[in-house]
Amino acid sequence: MNVIIIEDEHLSAQRLQAMLAKYDPSITVLAEIPSVAEAVQWFRENKDPDLVFMDIHLEDGQSFSIFESVNLDVPVIFTTAFDEYTIKAFKVNSVDYLMKPLNYEELVKAIEKFKRIHSEKQASGKSLEQLLHSLQKKEPDYKSRFLVSIGSRLMTVEVDDIHYFYSAEKITFLVTKDNHRYPVDFSLDKLSLMLDPAVFYRINRQMMVKLTAIENIHVYSKGRIKLDLSPAMKEDVFVSLDKVVEFKEWLGK
Repeated sequence: MNVIIIEDEHLSAQRLQAMLAKYDPSITVLAEIPSVAEAVQWFRENKDPDLVFMDIHLEDGQSFSIFESVNLDVPVIFTTAFDEYTIKAFKVNSVDYLMKPLNYEELVKAIEKFKRIHSEKQASGKSLEQLLHSLQKKEPDYKSRFLVSIGSRLMTVEVDDIHYFYSAEKITFLVTKDNHRYPVDFSLDKLSLMLDPAVFYRINRQMMVKLTAIENIHVYSKGRIKLDLSPAMKEDVFVSLDKVVEFKEWLGK
């Protein structure tokens, strides 16, 4: 079986490849593609694979836009951290819809479903209804920890220990409550989808803060809001003017 993986998180793509190799070493991953633009180009220049594993949120947009640019008749197993796109996924060539972090047993079931459907040349409407019903019952699966690297070592950081994230020179860093800083392999846009919005808020283009990290809130003229964070940042931290109203609502939830 020839497959491609459309995923902008390299660690997630590697983990999926390892699961596929465990399931069937003969599966060939033809390409690992991180963006909508590169996926469109790949499909235009290559023969269709047997199956596509496709994350919904890519570095340059939602993967659904791939179907608007090229005429695809390829079975797709979607992977995502949220179930809000379930119906939209099944309007294209979806075989299944897996929630992140991926579970090996669920992945096997999805592949077996793909084999069964396409060997019989028919889809089961009943199984689709059951899948949609089960997904509707799921609570959002927010991230609980992050894998970070320290030199040649890897370690995990619990979300409970993180006070804020910030972006600098195209790198995203997490900052723990005891002021340890580590780079993470996710953009702030991506993190906004992975973290509980009741706990973390994107205050501007460069920062996402936890409610408990805010020590003081200063209100200036013209509606500007400055935050004192713990641990403190070297630079002053302001809430974007276009987010002030929403930020105040978030504080009061």
